[in-house]
Amino acid sequence: MLEKGVFVMANDRQDKIRIGISTCLLGENVRYNGGHALDRFLKDTLGKWVEYVPVCPEVECGFGIPRETFRLVGDPVNPRFITGRTKIDYTDRMLTWARRRVAELEGEDLLGFIFKSDSPSSGMERVKVYDEKGMPQKKGVGLFARTFMEHFPMTPVEEEGRLHDPVLRENFIERIFTYKRYCDIMEGKNRIGNLVENSSMSTRPFSWRPWQ
Repeated sequence: MLEKGVFVMANDRQDKIRIGISTCLLGENVRYNGGHALDRFLKDTLGKWVEYVPVCPEVECGFGIPRETFRLVGDPVNPRFITGRTKIDYTDRMLTWARRRVAELEGEDLLGFIFKSDSPSSGMERVKVYDEKGMPQKKGVGLFARTFMEHFPMTPVEEEGRLHDPVLRENFIERIFTYKRYCDIMEGKNRIGNLVENSSMSTRPFSWRPWQ
């Protein structure tokens, strides 16, 4: 199988395949009701070949377990992040946290991210957005997912449900390794550029010429 072959090859090279993932998909009890959304394929099968970096936006943003549910409300392009029962708007709080978190993730060298579907914070696509009459439209993107994808536009992303489709799963893995090759090439170019620059400096005659 492609999944096993490519990840074995990566492990033989001692490369780390680091993938971001919604924490609940690994079986952690972080959901609004104190439960989880364990995905056995992601944890037990794919998890053998990758190193996951878990992220739970709502818990990391400071909301408790259990907690009131959230929903996206208003314009699908720029929705508000509001509690379902008390109607408190936490959009600014979530976006502030999300921008800080994606900046932190720059240091994790992620080659992909797997989001929890339908989540108002983590859904990658077709998240319910409620209009002024309380009617939902599946046109939204979770606030953290949107922030992540805008910050890392080249990083492959998927949702857990779609990865049970063999074609979509293989496509996701191929995109991860295409992106990895790109990152390796860019890293190599940077190393070569630094080497050339340092070599030029080390062989330059020791003299002070301010006009050069």
